[in-house]
Formats: sequence, structure tokens, C-alpha cells
Amino acid sequence: MLNMALYKREMKGSLKMLVIFAAVISLYVSVIISMYDPEMMKTLDSFYKIMPELMASVGMTAGATSLIGFMISYLYGFILLIFPMIFCILRGNALIARYADKGSMVTLLAAPIKRRTVAATQAAVLISGILLLVIYTTGLEIVIAETGFPNALVISELLKLNIALLCLLLFIGSICFLASCIFSETKYSIAFGAGIPAFMYVLQMLANTGKKAEAAKYFTFFTLFDAKGIIAAENSAMIGAGILGAGAVGIYIIGILIFCKKDLHI
Repeated sequence: MLNMALYKREMKGSLKMLVIFAAVISLYVSVIISMYDPEMMKTLDSFYKIMPELMASVGMTAGATSLIGFMISYLYGFILLIFPMIFCILRGNALIARYADKGSMVTLLAAPIKRRTVAATQAAVLISGILLLVIYTTGLEIVIAETGFPNALVISELLKLNIALLCLLLFIGSICFLASCIFSETKYSIAFGAGIPAFMYVLQMLANTGKKAEAAKYFTFFTLFDAKGIIAAENSAMIGAGILGAGAVGIYIIGILIFCKKDLHI
């Protein structure tokens, strides 16, 4: 179902972007985990007391009592959501819509390859990129945590957390891929592929501040990613991650079907 020649070519195209995002994630993960000590935690908690709504809006909370809790507060509310999301937006648009927008889709389809195979291969490229980012992040977190704070990180909890994160990122990627399949112009593909996840994240930020804005959590898929619930093995958190994963599969399939039927004017 996949064309390996196309897959290898597109993965090479993803390499530079993956290296850039991996470098950025490395910087933040290294700095944040290294801050896990009593004095620094007191300093960060004092910032939370000064700006509680601002800190809460990006998922940062005070009073973490474990390394994994500290990482959830300062990595999984913003850093490990925003940067992979930007990767999904940029790469998702480049895989389908950019070809159509530049008029080079005719070249891509000139070979005896079915449209379905082309679309499935491009989806696999995006999924592979997201998977590589999550695997790299997981390995990096383990190495840095074990180097600086031996045995402080429960690796099984981290793995569960990052599987749930993977489900969320795949869901975001599926939205970007769907937009790329629907629209033949880059400006519309990015507008919808970037606009929907960005708007959903803004709603999540509002929900995090609590009070009257808390109702916004019912209108964003980010609510389904409950990092603390995953660590606590709450059924609702596990179900939420499952919904994101299943939803991603469904949206990728819809995108492929739309691409197969659309008029590309080539």
C-alpha cells in the first residue's frame, strides 16, 4: 500500500526539519529537568503565586512532589505540545497541498502509482516524523533524568505518558493532513491545518485558567490529553488517549479518501 521510493524521498525531506525540532526540544527538556531541585522548585512556585492565571494557562502548576509531576507541569502543558504541533503543521502541508499548489502534483502522479498509494505514503511520512520526535524525546528524558537524578523517574509512567502524547500529536497531525488533502492551495491548507489546532489550544489555555472560562474544556480536543490522569492510571484519561488515537486513524483515512476523489486539475 506504500510506495517505498516516495516514502524514502519524503523522509529525507523531513530530516532537516526533524533535526531542528529535536534540537529545540533537547534544549528545553535539558534545562527543565535540570531545574528539578528544591531551591529551583521554590523559585518556580513563587512565579506561579505571582502570575497564577498566566502559568496555569500553559499547564504549569505549583507543588510538584515528583520528577514526573515536575515534568508534566513544565514540559507537557506547552513545550511538548507546541513544537511538535508546529512540525505537524509545516510537514502536513508540504506533503500534499504544496505539490498541488505548485502544480507539481502531475509529476508525483505521473508514475504508475495509484492515488491511494501516494496519499497513504504521504500520511505514513507524517506519522513517522511524529513517532520519531516522540521516541527521541522519550529517550532524551530518560537519559537526562537518570544522569542528573538517578532512580527519581519512574520510566513506566513516562512511557504511558508519552504514548498518550503520541496519540494527541497523531490526532493533530491528522487534522493537518486532512486540510492538506482537502485544499489545493497552501494558504488554505495552512489556514485550516494550523488554525484548528491553534484555536483548540487557545481554548485549552482559557480552560486552564479556571473560573468561568473552565467550560471551554468541553470544546477542545486537548482536554482528552490528561497527563496527570495518565500517571494516576485513571480510566477517563486512558479513554481520552484512546479516543485521540482512534480519531487520528479515522481522520487519516478520510483524508486519503478525499484525495483519491478530488479533482486536482492536472
